[in-house]
Amino acid sequence: MLRTRDILDEKNKILHQKSEEVTFPLSSEDRKTIDEMIEYLTNSQIEELAKKYDLRPGMGMAAVQLGIPKRYLTIVYEVENGFETYVVINPKIVSNSAEMIYVEDGEGCLSVNREVDGIVPRYARVTVEGYDMDGNPIRIRAREELAIAFQHEIDHLNGIMFTDKIDSKNPFKGKEKYRAI
Repeated sequence: MLRTRDILDEKNKILHQKSEEVTFPLSSEDRKTIDEMIEYLTNSQIEELAKKYDLRPGMGMAAVQLGIPKRYLTIVYEVENGFETYVVINPKIVSNSAEMIYVEDGEGCLSVNREVDGIVPRYARVTVEGYDMDGNPIRIRAREELAIAFQHEIDHLNGIMFTDKIDSKNPFKGKEKYRAI
């Protein structure tokens, strides 16, 4: 079972490198890692389990955050009656809205163990294409919070941290141009 200590810290150089495309069929190691990522993200959003296993809550994770520089991500998104789980291999954003949004309380990241003030501009809607675990093409349309999660995780696969997107001289620059969520 993955624990918070298994997730790389933002200072680790591997997080700042572009991850490699994945070839199919997926290895048994990659399948196991994906299952562990889903388990961590699900358990971290269930308060009793997060406390029991000392898990930092998160809804998304890229393989590179575990020291695996491969292009795959998982997102476990809480919905009314449980969770929606997304696994995307070799994801890419193929379209986006003109409208930009940001997380009013600030973005967070399992690899960033500190409070970070500032605005991270994100597209309000994105369409992501990639492959499922069996190599079948998939297309996902995401809005608002889910769209932000996909952009955040795909940034990881490109070696970009959310902190890189905050203007260091003026962290709240553009606040009036974007919609807060």
